[in-house]
Order: sequence, then structure tokens, then C-alpha cells
Amino acid sequence: MRHPISILDGVERMSVAGLSGIGMTSQRTRNRLIQRLRDAGISNEAVLQAMGDIPRHLFVQEALSSRAYEDTALPIGHGQTISQPWVVATMTAALLEHGVPDRVLEIGTGSGYQATVLSKLVPQVYTVERVEELFRSARRVFRAVGARNIRCKKSDGYLGWPENAPFEAIMLTAAPPGIPEALLKQLSIGGRLIAPVGQGQHQRLICVTRTESGFEETDLGGVIFVPMLQGLE
Repeated sequence: MRHPISILDGVERMSVAGLSGIGMTSQRTRNRLIQRLRDAGISNEAVLQAMGDIPRHLFVQEALSSRAYEDTALPIGHGQTISQPWVVATMTAALLEHGVPDRVLEIGTGSGYQATVLSKLVPQVYTVERVEELFRSARRVFRAVGARNIRCKKSDGYLGWPENAPFEAIMLTAAPPGIPEALLKQLSIGGRLIAPVGQGQHQRLICVTRTESGFEETDLGGVIFVPMLQGLE
């Protein structure tokens, strides 16, 4: 059964701790999550393998470790969440549908989980985060899990990362009212951008492909994400 994509708002602070894990964070528990995703219609085995290899409990508050392998979003603080695993799998599979890009730009590092999934699948990940505490926490987790092909920058996501453009793929993990022009300009010819677009309950997950003559959009369905904000925090 296809689940609705939803991102829930959170208020608690994330801490990176408990690297040794607990019973609920075992590989068997991860495997059960992957089977649930497979049963829910996720068919990209490379994406499923990557998610099965990653200790998701390291990306959530220690108090929520026992819920890390539920198919749900969890709070990480600053009104942000670690995305529902089904959402992560769906967006990642959509990004890779027509081949593996060399470099991906992620807007909204958050917990760092989505970037880490991408790091298992593409050669280079660039990720931008506007919130200082989340930026620092994500960098610590990247080091802890050995994700050496991720470059992280504190910046306004609406600006992208122009000095390293163009990118073969771009993913947004929060919803702007419309896709920022700066990000479209940083997408290479033939590249794909995956983004939730809209406000409140009226959001759509959009896939944009850049062609020689312009941009083509595909609507992937209704979604609910936290809003994409401008500026730094």
C-alpha cells in the first residue's frame, strides 16, 4: 500500500550520542524496516540496501532511538524533522530513476540522514543547512558514520552552492512556495531536481528535468513538508 508522504513538525533538540546502539537499533530491526518499505512499493534495491546499511538511530535524539526504525518522521529540533523513511526512499529513487548522477546538491541538511543515504549511492554529495546547531550536529554524524564524500555548508538554501555548480541532481527537503530560480540555474542540462513545492496542505512533489530548451516538470503526488525558510539561524 502506498503511504502518504508527510513531514511532521518537531520542537525537541537532537543530540548525537549512543554510537554503540541499543537493542532496537540492531541490523534485524533495520531489516524489518526495509521489508516494510519494500511491501509499501519501494522497488529500487540499491536505495533499500543503502538505507538498510545506515544506523538511523544515530541521526535522532537519543531518547527517540527506540523509534528510529519506525516508518515515521521524528523531531530533531528547530521545527525540523528527520524524514519518514518511505519519503527518503521515494525521493531518492526518483532522483536516480534515469541513472546515477556524479554530484548531488541537497538543500536542507537537517539531521544528515538523507545526505548519508545519497552518499551511499552517488560519488559526491553537497548539502546546505541554514541552522547552525543542525549544521554542526550533521557534520559530527557524517564523521561518525564515515561519510567522507559529503561536503556540508552553512548557508541560505535559496542560494544553493553556486561556486560548485552545475549539479547533475538537486534535492530539496523542505517546501518553497515555488522552485528558486537560483537552484534551477545550478542544474546541469539533463539534470533532475526533486522538490516539494507549495504551502501548507497544498504541496506537490515535483520532478524538474532541465533540457536544452528549458525545463520539464512531472508531478509525483501530494506531500506535506515543513516550509523552506530564507536566511540563517
